[in-house]
Amino acid sequence: MKGLIIFVAFLSILIGFGYHKFDELTRPLPLPTFDTNKYWGPGDVSNYKEDKTIKPFKIDVNTEVITDLQKQLNRTLKLTEPLEGVQFQYGYNTEAMAQVVEYWREKYLAKWSERQQLLNSLPQFTTEIQGLRIHFIHSKPNAEAVKTKKVLPLLLLHGWPGSVREFYDFIPILTEAADLSEYVYEVVAPSLVGYGWSQPASKVGLNAAEMAIVMRNLMLRLGYNKFLVQGGDWGSIIGSNLATIFPDNVIGYHSNMCILNTPLSLMKGVVASFNPDKYLPSRFFREHHFPLTDKLLWGLEESGYFHIQATKPDTIGTALIANPVGLAAYILEKFQASTGPANNQRFDGMTKVFTIDALLDNVMIYYLTNSATTAGRLYKESMSKEFLSYQMDRVQSPVPMGCARFRFDLPAAMDWQLKDKYPNLIHSKYFNQAGHFAALEVPVMLYIDFAEFVAKIEL
Repeated sequence: MKGLIIFVAFLSILIGFGYHKFDELTRPLPLPTFDTNKYWGPGDVSNYKEDKTIKPFKIDVNTEVITDLQKQLNRTLKLTEPLEGVQFQYGYNTEAMAQVVEYWREKYLAKWSERQQLLNSLPQFTTEIQGLRIHFIHSKPNAEAVKTKKVLPLLLLHGWPGSVREFYDFIPILTEAADLSEYVYEVVAPSLVGYGWSQPASKVGLNAAEMAIVMRNLMLRLGYNKFLVQGGDWGSIIGSNLATIFPDNVIGYHSNMCILNTPLSLMKGVVASFNPDKYLPSRFFREHHFPLTDKLLWGLEESGYFHIQATKPDTIGTALIANPVGLAAYILEKFQASTGPANNQRFDGMTKVFTIDALLDNVMIYYLTNSATTAGRLYKESMSKEFLSYQMDRVQSPVPMGCARFRFDLPAAMDWQLKDKYPNLIHSKYFNQAGHFAALEVPVMLYIDFAEFVAKIEL
């Protein structure tokens, strides 16, 4: 009897300890404290006076830069022959790369003035935020649309290896009146810090949360105290941080890359794998989420760039800056991989989903602004001990949240998981097509989903 009492007592202690640990790992956390005016520019802040003016911006590339690039592409080193029978399993196929280089050199650069005109077709500006020059598109609906529709401000956020070029078909849809929505949008689409024509940080530590602060301060500079946020890739992570740190500023947050990395989310993922029919609406997404071992192996295979940029971004950045062909291969390989299993091993896979000119526009933005290194640093800063200690995915946001999951994107969090972070999840949809770069690939589909989400917000 005495032994039984001791055993029960010991078991109770184990259960109590286990419950305490479980609660410690899974309960929501308080919001960390941030300095919302931190200086990121060069030198000492005491010598800095912020220029708050908003200046028009035009892309104006010197013809000598284009001529020099053509010469570099003419000096292309002999690319290594691909292995027999291999398409893109080893990375961007070198035979395909040779074709891209030829088109880039002979046809694309020959019409650079036309491509530059397209890039300048949306109104662009710069202003200084926290010591940095920030570049952004600011596109407004026309007078006729304003007469018939309500207007809402929208912050549109891109990721890597993308740029604002992803939004050139999406933004005009957002600013035009459509029968399916009572709203049109004033769109602000910034180049993230260190991307494109936005100045890179000179100080260590500009992670996804600090990026969110810069983006929110940009919206305040433009006079928008309340606004919507939409994003994919880093834009989704930054948007999530923004909606968490500044819920009073965010009307609603819509993501096309809904991910959540918490111990509780991982546990729920394991539980759901035993009965996916209960948690996922379609067999396509059951195949995409489970089995978990396959997803882990796929993640390891496709995330080599992540590990490099999260540890040594300046090394890979230097290699890419010095080699335009390498830069193009490094970026285009991600677009090739995003085209889905029916296309990602095809030589014409990318052009079935995107246009080669749009993809080269994006490559050119990285090349012309020398931003391969500074863009990659966002991975290093957002995998730092400091940023990870915030555990932002465990800080709840009351902001209305909407999630669009595209079939060939990264495996997204289920509603059961997302509601831990977003108790006000009001819109959730699964699409049996498209991939990671939805704004570039299926802008109309993304717009329809976004419009459905906005219609559900109690404005």
